[in-house]
Amino acid sequence: MDLKTKYKAKKIKAIFFDIDDTLRVKDTGYMPESIQTVFRSLKKKGVITGIASGRALYGVVPEIQALRPDYFITINGAYVESATGKEIFKKPISKELVEDFVKWCQVVGIDYGFVGSKKAVVSKKTNLIDNAMVPVYGELDIDPDFYQTNDIFQMWTFEDVGDSLTLPDYLSDNLRLIRWHKNSSDVVIKETSKALGLAKVLETLDLKPENILVFGDEKNDLEIFDYAGMTIAMGNAIEEIKEKADYVTQTVEEDGIFNALEELGMVEKTLRFPQLDVKSSEGVVAVIKTNLGDLTLKLFSEQAPKTVANFISLSKDGYYDGVIFHRVIKDFMIQGGDPTGTGMGGESIYGERFEDEFSKELYNLRGALSMANAGPNTNGSQFFIVQNKTLPYNSKEMIRGGWPEEIAKAYTKGGTPHLDNRHTVFGHLLDEKSFEVLDKIASVETGLADKPTQDVTILTIEVSD
Repeated sequence: MDLKTKYKAKKIKAIFFDIDDTLRVKDTGYMPESIQTVFRSLKKKGVITGIASGRALYGVVPEIQALRPDYFITINGAYVESATGKEIFKKPISKELVEDFVKWCQVVGIDYGFVGSKKAVVSKKTNLIDNAMVPVYGELDIDPDFYQTNDIFQMWTFEDVGDSLTLPDYLSDNLRLIRWHKNSSDVVIKETSKALGLAKVLETLDLKPENILVFGDEKNDLEIFDYAGMTIAMGNAIEEIKEKADYVTQTVEEDGIFNALEELGMVEKTLRFPQLDVKSSEGVVAVIKTNLGDLTLKLFSEQAPKTVANFISLSKDGYYDGVIFHRVIKDFMIQGGDPTGTGMGGESIYGERFEDEFSKELYNLRGALSMANAGPNTNGSQFFIVQNKTLPYNSKEMIRGGWPEEIAKAYTKGGTPHLDNRHTVFGHLLDEKSFEVLDKIASVETGLADKPTQDVTILTIEVSD
């Protein structure tokens, strides 16, 4: 994300989200847990939240309603309400246009549907209609004459001709098609769009488009992407949306919304600190077997995936077998992983030096497994395990220095905080016996360049998948 985009974010006072394939996956109903964190965090910061969807309000699923957004721009902007149920804007289609649309559908032989303010219906029941509508609204009532007694805010076509479907001139002068499903298009008034609905909300809030960020993925987001001051496309979005976006984030399943807002500093990740409860933390277990005992470690692939993959592959290939700990400094760390035994060698599985993977969840606490390097982004095969037991700082000083409170307290048992964000932490000792072996290795006699006078050798590294 570039600086220009981050600068735009400083003006944002409200964020509006599409639902289908933006907040949740339309076909499966999956919504990431991180979405709840997003809405809680935005509300805490005083950022207004809203939904901007092609769905009607009664089609907004309970888990989205539970997020308690401040505004609902629904039916592609034709009907807008506040969270308190106050009607902000509505624009029904004239009955004459609806009648002309129905006659056209009957003539060309396609089925249709209607969206009212409180209910949606279809002209008949078919598998094609169910395939399109059930994931969004469930099974709908059949009422081809619904428009006779109800205001209609949107209509649907149901067919299998795709984008080749076009309205005749006498309809296209006032209506337009928005393809949202391979077997269905929304039929809306030409001047109606999510952008119009958003404009009506902004009038009530006394905000400008530059104060608005929108997330979207489909054709019915095109107008609102042109209108809003800042736009973010989902990783699963159509190319037209991605081209208009200030930034393209990851997919729904990859926590795209949360990750984008975290980069913008608008939400904060709930940190877990797996080192504080290593035994219960997820991760692969590796045992470094040495001539002085075993060092059992938990590896943190979620926080440092590339680094862990490198370590596991090298270990399974026997790369570390027979390699010594070439640098041992008591009350600091033990370092190994260089087949040359000089501290100048070693290669990664990537064939070159690879980038650092710093995580706000991992720190160089006593027992931490970290990558040795020769500067930023120069990781290879060498690693070290932090052995230091004491620190010259107290936890209050560290908290003032920016370390999380839990980590600052953990550092009272030892570690090397000056190496944080300089060396990638990717694992931690798992049991007390391993700490005893760590201290035993750290206590060996050393000579020139802190190299043990008698070899401390890695016999092999066993990895349990």
